[in-house]
Amino acid sequence: MKTRNWQDIENARQGAIEVLLYNAKGPFHGLPRTAGWGYPEPYTRDLMISILGTLVSGNDILVASSRKTLETLSKNQSARGHIPSMVHSPENRGASDTTPLFLLAVGIFRIFSGEIDFLEDSVQKALTWMEYQSPSDDYLVDQQPTSDWRDEQWVLGFGLFVNAVVYAYLRVLNYHERADLFRIAMQHHTNTYDSIPQHNHEGMVVKAKPFYALWSYKGYSSERFDLLGNSIAILSGLASHSKAEHMSSWIEAECQNMRKNGDLAVDLAPNFFPFIMPNDADWKPRYAIFNNPGNYHNGGIWPFISGFHIAALVAAGKHKLAKEKLYTLTELITVSHNKELKYGFNEWYKAQDGQPMGQDWQSWSAALYLYAVKCVEQNSTPFFNIE
Repeated sequence: MKTRNWQDIENARQGAIEVLLYNAKGPFHGLPRTAGWGYPEPYTRDLMISILGTLVSGNDILVASSRKTLETLSKNQSARGHIPSMVHSPENRGASDTTPLFLLAVGIFRIFSGEIDFLEDSVQKALTWMEYQSPSDDYLVDQQPTSDWRDEQWVLGFGLFVNAVVYAYLRVLNYHERADLFRIAMQHHTNTYDSIPQHNHEGMVVKAKPFYALWSYKGYSSERFDLLGNSIAILSGLASHSKAEHMSSWIEAECQNMRKNGDLAVDLAPNFFPFIMPNDADWKPRYAIFNNPGNYHNGGIWPFISGFHIAALVAAGKHKLAKEKLYTLTELITVSHNKELKYGFNEWYKAQDGQPMGQDWQSWSAALYLYAVKCVEQNSTPFFNIE
């Protein structure tokens, strides 16, 4: 067994702060970069997710950068309340996750700063936009395929990730009554044409399985496992404590089987499994270029999602397991394309061999590492400890 020392985590924490400081001012209006070299643009979803780490960093420069990013987004918001896909580009629209992530990030910033009315006008416009995203004029919101962070994978109808973020922002913004009703809507089972009458509203609970569906719409759904969406469901309290415990144990068992089968080389869960194979009904021809099994959105290991998973384990009361995963993540983020880097914080790693496949010094990889460290260190989940 490897000897593990918390000082290794402290060193990596400082490495993460170094990455974020380097990325804090990019070439587009002085806004943060998405990655150190590969992505100079300020992608909204990446930077909204990164706020979890920048705000627990204790670094004033990173906090100021987060504030500037949120304020710039509010200025570039559409007339109807939609948030653009890039912070600096008001005409770059079409993402399903940018507006809910903006609302979540503003709520988190309010908790951090104590500014309870921060960007209130923009929040109200964004909330109105989100209400119009529900085709049943109810609670769950829908999306077009490839419109959320999975820009190379089909998630259609009611996607788990986006809806989990919606629930989370309702909680952090103190819209608890609507959050309660939203949770009830989520708890309905997914529909199947041969077993459930058509008039029943579909939800996202999968029968006989401890997790939420990847997506659900009318009589169709995907029961493949989405680590990010389910981790946010646990972290936000959408999943009950018993469901969170059951899900966490199920993930470990499934990953153990994948390691035995040679599908997983690292003791960290892939972002998505079981992998979509070329002979599966949900395989798309384009996946052969970008999304092969164990790669990218089709089962790659993403450090920012591992950070969310570690936070979810803390929320589920699995502190020992969360700490073990943090040590494993600390080892993984040393691996990079640029061998001169002490810490790569790469974008994503191939499941079957743990090799870096994306861009080094990715902002959300570094930021969610910081957040995971803070969760394990404090045995709590900052910003989500909501009664």
